[in-house]
Amino acid sequence: MKNSLTKKDPDNTIEKFHWESLKWKSHFLLMEDELLFITRLLNSYVFEPNTPNLFERLMDYKSRLKKVEQRKNATKTSLAVHESELGGLLECLAKSCDKAYQKEHETLKAEVMGCIEDFQNLKLEIFNYAGGILRKNKPNR
Repeated sequence: MKNSLTKKDPDNTIEKFHWESLKWKSHFLLMEDELLFITRLLNSYVFEPNTPNLFERLMDYKSRLKKVEQRKNATKTSLAVHESELGGLLECLAKSCDKAYQKEHETLKAEVMGCIEDFQNLKLEIFNYAGGILRKNKPNR
């Protein structure tokens, strides 16, 4: 019986799973840098102090960023487990193992993409809000 995850089946190759996992890890590295920047931005004193509901909005954004970071960390942990199972898949010859891994990969893919999309939406919301209320003080020259 031939293993169903071979190089001859480009839609379900082990290499495809590996490259997708690497791509996801790259997205998470970028997300970590962006989270750090946004957190520092929200904790800075660059906002106009007389903006209505400024404190409440900033606290809401900080809380939502924390939730995104927690979700990212949990998803990264799942990804690490998933990658280690990929190595074991090379030794697995049973078709049921292949199908189970494919299903797990698609489930993880949906979680990763959802996590990234939620972060992108929150980032856009924060940047749109912050762009409108940043201090407009220019140094005198």
